[in-house]
Amino acid sequence: MRNNPEEASLRTAVLGAGALGIIIGALIAKGGYLVDLVDSFKENVDALNANGARVTGFLELNVPVRALTPDQLEGCYDLVLLLTKQTNNETALTQFLPHLHKDSIVCTLQNGIPEESVAAYVGKDRTIGGAVMFGATWEEPGVSRLASPYENTRRFAFTIGEIDGVQRPRIQQVKEIIETVGKAEVISNLMEVRWTKLLMNATFSGMSAALNCTFGDVLASPKAMACVAHLADETVKVCHAQGYHMVEVLGESFEQFELTTDADIPKKIELFQRLWDNQGSQKGSMLQDLEKGRKTEIDCINGVVCRKGREAGIPTPYNDKVVELIKEEEKSGKLNDFSYLARFDTI
Repeated sequence: MRNNPEEASLRTAVLGAGALGIIIGALIAKGGYLVDLVDSFKENVDALNANGARVTGFLELNVPVRALTPDQLEGCYDLVLLLTKQTNNETALTQFLPHLHKDSIVCTLQNGIPEESVAAYVGKDRTIGGAVMFGATWEEPGVSRLASPYENTRRFAFTIGEIDGVQRPRIQQVKEIIETVGKAEVISNLMEVRWTKLLMNATFSGMSAALNCTFGDVLASPKAMACVAHLADETVKVCHAQGYHMVEVLGESFEQFELTTDADIPKKIELFQRLWDNQGSQKGSMLQDLEKGRKTEIDCINGVVCRKGREAGIPTPYNDKVVELIKEEEKSGKLNDFSYLARFDTI
């Protein structure tokens, strides 16, 4: 890192100061870089300005930050780290467009596979992508809980890359800034990493939201874990149909999650338990949305597997069921409970 990063850093905005945005913004600010946290929730913005960005859980931290609502924006930003829900892209990016110049970089760190959608608003030449490899839970205005061990976050926090895989000088500028949070790996296979992260979200975030439970509740249930194994298998098969392969996370290739027969499931469960054993208290981001009465990103997560599976002629009954259960919760405004696991018996 530079001794005085503010002197030559990109003017940066974290657009979407939610669970991940608060942590990322706090650590970038702590690293001495110029960063504004931008969020449409005024109470959250007010708390950030009054009390700083507070991080709890696996990291205890409080950092003074500058937070703004979209109507308070002035001038242009060189780098935007996009952390809003994909469901808010139209509003958030349309509001932000006047604050981009021709060489601005919009790095989408959203769930799913959002690059095409983001590029439709800001232009393909200004769009790069990345995956966040740690978990977080929004606690209250101005406060977020790091739900993954901090040592893992420092070791492997992000993967980032250009849509076309070409490494340009700008990607190194982005890398330097976000490595105040944790190691950022610059990659040429962004879409393969996207599919790998999609598997992570479609499994535990999907089941957490469908059953109104923590990751630990899923991990403790052999029946739920069998469903997780099938969710992962469907995602791997659909990924292959798109011409991509899963990549390694924490030294394990996610290609291993493809099933040959149901007899493979116990070994897959052991691998899941090894990789997720420190995240038992975490709730899926979609469940956090349901608890707040908000629309989830289900169409951008499990829904992607279902949609691409249909296009490729690959059955995705377990992902279809997760989508069905979460859509029911959105429509009724009532959360399911763990007994809804029985709904998978019909598959």
